[in-house]
Amino acid sequence: MSGVEVAGIIVAVFWAILISFLAVALVRLAQVLRATTKLVSEVTDQAVPLLADASSTVRSARTQLDRVDAIASDVQEVTSNASALSSTVATAFGGPLVKVAAFGYGVRKALGKGDAAAGGVPPRASRRTVIVGRTVPAARRRKQKD
Repeated sequence: MSGVEVAGIIVAVFWAILISFLAVALVRLAQVLRATTKLVSEVTDQAVPLLADASSTVRSARTQLDRVDAIASDVQEVTSNASALSSTVATAFGGPLVKVAAFGYGVRKALGKGDAAAGGVPPRASRRTVIVGRTVPAARRRKQKD
């Protein structure tokens, strides 16, 4: 055997090993592609019903939001009506009620002073307000010491 024949055999063996590695890699790549195709088909089979459910949920939420919007506008109308009614009642009855209360207070004061002189209930003593941390003015201190 000559050197050219030995070199040819080495090259042929090298190509045979290279082709074997490429064949193994292609077989594994084919397996990965089959698994990926199967996974994509399973995801598609599960995603379509999920998307349909999501779509129906969004439609339902939109319907509920429309109802809430209608309720909120009704509440706003009721609130404005209640405010208007409150101001009307305050305008119509506020003045006369204040006058009646003032008249009643005046009558009680007038009758209370007359009763105290006739042996009735004496008027209440005035209360003093104590404010913590405040000092009594100098004029008041002299009166208290005396």
